[in-house]
Amino acid sequence: MIGFDLTINLSLTITLCAIIAIFFIPLKLKSNLAALTVFVNAVLYSRISLPALYGNVIEYSLNTGNFMGNIPLRIDGLSAWFIMIVGFTCLTGVIYGGGYLKTYNSTKSELNLHWILFMLFQLSMIWVCMLQHGLAFIIAWEIMSLSSMMLVIFEHNNPKTIKSGINYLVQMHISVILLTIGFIWVYFQTGSFDFNAFNVFFNGNANIWLFLIFFLGFGFKAGFIPLHTWLPHAHPAAPSHVSGVMSGVIVKIGIYGIFRIISFLKSDFLLLGEIIITFSVLTGLYGILNAAVHRDFKRMLAYCTIENIGIIGIGIGIGMMGLGNNNPMLYYLGFGGALLHVLNHSLFKSLLFYSAGSVYQQTHTRNMERLGGLIKSMPKTAVIFLIGAIAIGGIPPFNGFVSEFIIYSGLLEGMKSNSLNQLILLILSIAGLSVIGGISILAFTKTFGTIFLGTEREKLAHKPEEVSVRMLFPQYVIIIVMMTVAFFPQIFMNAIGNILQRMSILRSGFEIAGFTNYSTIISNISRYSAVFICIVAIIWGVRTFVIRGKTAETVPTWGCAYVGSVPKAQYTGKSFSKPLGKILGFLLIEKKKYVEIKSGEIFPISRKYASNYHDFFELFFIKPISKHLVYGTNYFKFIQNGRIQSYVIYGIVFIIAIFIITALNII
Repeated sequence: MIGFDLTINLSLTITLCAIIAIFFIPLKLKSNLAALTVFVNAVLYSRISLPALYGNVIEYSLNTGNFMGNIPLRIDGLSAWFIMIVGFTCLTGVIYGGGYLKTYNSTKSELNLHWILFMLFQLSMIWVCMLQHGLAFIIAWEIMSLSSMMLVIFEHNNPKTIKSGINYLVQMHISVILLTIGFIWVYFQTGSFDFNAFNVFFNGNANIWLFLIFFLGFGFKAGFIPLHTWLPHAHPAAPSHVSGVMSGVIVKIGIYGIFRIISFLKSDFLLLGEIIITFSVLTGLYGILNAAVHRDFKRMLAYCTIENIGIIGIGIGIGMMGLGNNNPMLYYLGFGGALLHVLNHSLFKSLLFYSAGSVYQQTHTRNMERLGGLIKSMPKTAVIFLIGAIAIGGIPPFNGFVSEFIIYSGLLEGMKSNSLNQLILLILSIAGLSVIGGISILAFTKTFGTIFLGTEREKLAHKPEEVSVRMLFPQYVIIIVMMTVAFFPQIFMNAIGNILQRMSILRSGFEIAGFTNYSTIISNISRYSAVFICIVAIIWGVRTFVIRGKTAETVPTWGCAYVGSVPKAQYTGKSFSKPLGKILGFLLIEKKKYVEIKSGEIFPISRKYASNYHDFFELFFIKPISKHLVYGTNYFKFIQNGRIQSYVIYGIVFIIAIFIITALNII
């Protein structure tokens, strides 16, 4: 097998050659070169990661001389799990993106930069999962954030896109500040930036405060509330293949960071588990409630990402409580369900973003209220979106059911605890997770029905048609992997079991057999569900065969004695979710632009009605803070006045200050 050092050298060499070559090859081949490079890197790193899933930890020391000394790179089971997910999702994204961007009037330089950034984006996420040195980790984290921000602002001519990119970048730098504080704290206590120093720190200090700093830092990337506000802006602004990869894997890098810190913890498991579960249930509820009322289908999918991060967080909290209670089954079900949902969400969420991108490419609108009846012109995309919607709703026989079933089982297992506090928390968590699942079905019923069913609500600039094979192919591959998880869960649960069995926080008595036995139950449920679907399909086929050749009469749907076609009389996304929005109006803040009809206005003039929902945390917390910051910085505008004389004076003052400080031996 290719060694670790050779893999790194080969990967960097191939990527560098691709970056140089992309400037010289024809326009139509640029996406192919990017796809080939992403594929090679995915294969190279998956090849060395696969053995790590089953206990063969790979280590390598990167010598940087006097810069940062020896930087440790390690691929254990946890790193390998995320590296392989990153590789697969980036590969489907780059293939889909090659077809998606063909309709853009992009210049050669814009495409060069885009594909170079995409290749760097993939490598930076992989390196984040390998590096176990605080400073090197921060550098890779910054490259990941910067490259993804540049990918988000691909349509840089749109001011809203630039604003979304800056918003994302600012929040990611708050994340970096928190992570840097955490790493420096450990360094001052232990004298090392190596991740192994966490063992020393947690053995000699309280665990909770450092963990919470890292949880907040990684929580920005993951999207836990109230650290989530970049997601609903960045995902709609980015090209759909970038949205799919960001939702599929970049938020999971935040989850990776949380798992990595958990692997070094020594105490405070119960308290931290209860905190994480509480935040996660609230995150899941908040995300899906907002998804249910929004009509921009990419923004709606962004809020669904927040919801699923909440579900993953519930699993993490259960695993922490398993450690605190020394309950092996709770440990495996919690962390195992979370890791499997990381994979599942990367699959069905990237699938949903790709199919949503296909709709946007053909209709040039993200507003579902302008669409309708697309199943007639885009039947393959409609079926793909439906499969993704069923999977994200946790309905068998698709993969979303598998991980959610494990997490539900963990919650039920935890209810065997003798602690009243834990029992109440877990009962509320089951209720919250059930509500999340129910509203998820509502949200996707609204979205699928409004976009694909009924008749078109308005005439579009050109008639939509099915997208190219290049855009459909990666979606078919994703569905195949999803079905593999659903029908053969034992493959993935065995790998996850091995990862958890070898984590350094394990105590004696943790056995894997009880966890993997759940795979038999899950695969049976998936098979029985598939048999039921097959029976329905057979009945439909027999009916079609029987009525074949017979005269069929098509008549208009009964319209209360009015047979005219009124597309606007159909249910809209707004009307579908309006009752929910009114019930929870204190949280789902709706802003309307409408002049009410007065009581004495017999012949009212024509009016326009517009409404949109605002993010609660952004409206009441982020915007006031931003407003006060802008107000404060306005007092310092005089410094940047455009006068060369002022800038020369600044330079002279700086030089004099440095001279005085040096002369006084202050530095």
